[in-house]
Amino acid sequence: MAILEKLTYVKQAESVMENLLKKMNVKLTTSKIRNILSMISEIYNDVVLEIGEKISVDLQERIQYVKMRIAYEVGREIAVKDFVREAKLFECIDEIKDSREKLVMFCNYMESLVAYHKYYGGKEI
Repeated sequence: MAILEKLTYVKQAESVMENLLKKMNVKLTTSKIRNILSMISEIYNDVVLEIGEKISVDLQERIQYVKMRIAYEVGREIAVKDFVREAKLFECIDEIKDSREKLVMFCNYMESLVAYHKYYGGKEI
């Protein structure tokens, strides 16, 4: 079963942020998740220009680089570790492989996470 589904990824993002911010009281700053979104948005801007169901090897390599950068951020701050684990970001990235559709959905999922972080009163800075 896929981690992200077209009709449920927004609800999943809401649930992740509600759990992190309301139940677990994680102090995740907007800047930390926006930094991750920024890296992913650059890839999204390129994937929308590609035609076909499969993404280029270049984009696949860039996705792996983003995964490594996220791992670095996880090692720097416990709140990011909690976020990545709860949002299943590594699992989502691994699931993309060469699928354009999964990459676009992952990018939209990240955007949803940022939106619900704001909605649930996530910490600025």
